[in-house]
Amino acid sequence: MTVSRVINGHKYVSDSTRENVYRAIKDLGFSPNAAARNIHGGARIALIYTNPSSSNLANYLMGAFRQGAIGGCQLHAEQAVLPDPLEWLRKLVSAGFDAVILPPPLCDSDAVFGFLERKAVQALSFATAELRPDRSAVIINDFDGARMMTDHLLELGHRDIGFVQGDPAHSPAKRREAGFRQSMADAGLQVDPDRVVPGYFTYRSGMEAARQLLVGENRPTAVFAANDDMAAAVAAVAHGLGLSIPGDLSIAGFDDTPVATTVWPELTTIRQPIADMASAAVEIMMDAVRRVRVGEASKPQHRLMPLSLVKRASTAAPPRR
Repeated sequence: MTVSRVINGHKYVSDSTRENVYRAIKDLGFSPNAAARNIHGGARIALIYTNPSSSNLANYLMGAFRQGAIGGCQLHAEQAVLPDPLEWLRKLVSAGFDAVILPPPLCDSDAVFGFLERKAVQALSFATAELRPDRSAVIINDFDGARMMTDHLLELGHRDIGFVQGDPAHSPAKRREAGFRQSMADAGLQVDPDRVVPGYFTYRSGMEAARQLLVGENRPTAVFAANDDMAAAVAAVAHGLGLSIPGDLSIAGFDDTPVATTVWPELTTIRQPIADMASAAVEIMMDAVRRVRVGEASKPQHRLMPLSLVKRASTAAPPRR
């Protein structure tokens, strides 16, 4: 009876009980009867993405649809229309969605959240680095992750480290650069402005950044890119220049997406649990929709997900000069 109440959104269930039931459902791989769930009407959730070529996308969708199958909600994946998303959002709202999961840069937009609030649509910030108490969010600590990676390179003996920035419109990009700079400062090292080059979280931008950092004799001994796509591009350019990885150049990324283990050598990176984050986002939005349907106030929920350093073959001690 308790499980039924949780699945069907009844309000007379404590938060702790609700969380325990969801955990058991996930551990057991329970799949509710579709016909029975349709009687109650599953939540309709729009799962938004902004970069169709991102190596994060597969894990993002996989985690979300896994949780959607457990909870019996209807998920719709949709590419955002940028830079002005409001007209596109009006179409989503008119289609009758109960909730929207928003990645960067949409997750940091006051205009987007204000519009959805006026339309009584639940919304969640996915992977934002600007946590707001009034908005549900699933996050990591991008600052700490970047510090973890920079400290790893410093411990290997690198002092001349290049950094490829992420998209400046994305709040995580700023925090990752801030973490890199803080670790360098703590080590008593100044960051040469020429060692920090622009990137936009895309493979193509990583190639351009790599050319700026690696062409010529005056190159860094290591490059830390703000995501794996750009780190893979740095590796491709380095190979084209005849550089040995990690003999001549160490390369590090961030996210631990599939590309990190499909390039050679495999990338040292920071593991961001994208699939688990997407699963948590769907779970939070399902709970928010259920609360609204039974007349309760929807309370913002925040989930901080763990990071870890994954050491692989792309990093080693710097070459002697």
